[in-house]
Order: sequence, then C-alpha cells, then structure tokens
Amino acid sequence: MKIRSRENTHKKNIIKNLSYNVGIPLSLAKKLVDDIISIIIFNVIIKKNLKINNFGSFSLKKKKERIGRNPMNKTNYVITERNVLTFKAATILNRKINKDVKR
Repeated sequence: MKIRSRENTHKKNIIKNLSYNVGIPLSLAKKLVDDIISIIIFNVIIKKNLKINNFGSFSLKKKKERIGRNPMNKTNYVITERNVLTFKAATILNRKINKDVKR
C-alpha cells in the first residue's frame, strides 16, 4: 500500500495494514487497535502519563483559563480551563524520522 505524503492515516487504514502484515482477520485487527487506544486513554487519564519505550511519552497537562480574541471581529471571550494531551517522541524515533536529514 502506497502512502501519500500529505494524507492523514485513518484508523481504518491502520487496521487493514495490521491485518495484512500479521495475517489476522480484520475483526481481530480492529479489536487490537481499539484495545491499544483504550489502554492509552485509560493510562493517561488515571496516571496522567504513559511512556512507551522506543516510541514516546503521552502526558496530560492542564491549561489555565484565559482570555481569547476572535481575530476577525476582535471580540474577547473566555477559553475555559481544560486538559490537553501532549506527545513527546522518543530519541530513537526522532533518529529514525530524521535519518535522511543532513545537518
């Protein structure tokens, strides 16, 4: 399967690739992907972070309430306090991504 450089990968494509590469039925691949996503969500909510070796870390951070401005009509509004999910790639992943980049 050829992946275009500017397209998002959808969950459906990940399931198809997993099914094809591992040789398992689509229904089992879908269950595996759903379970992995559920595990990530559960751990981030409960523990506030999740580290996957050689991949990266997911962290839950709290953003404070602040004032925002609509750039079109310049009206101010309140952006409520909320949690945001951050991801920091592991060093090995960064090296693999940037192996062809000359510095």
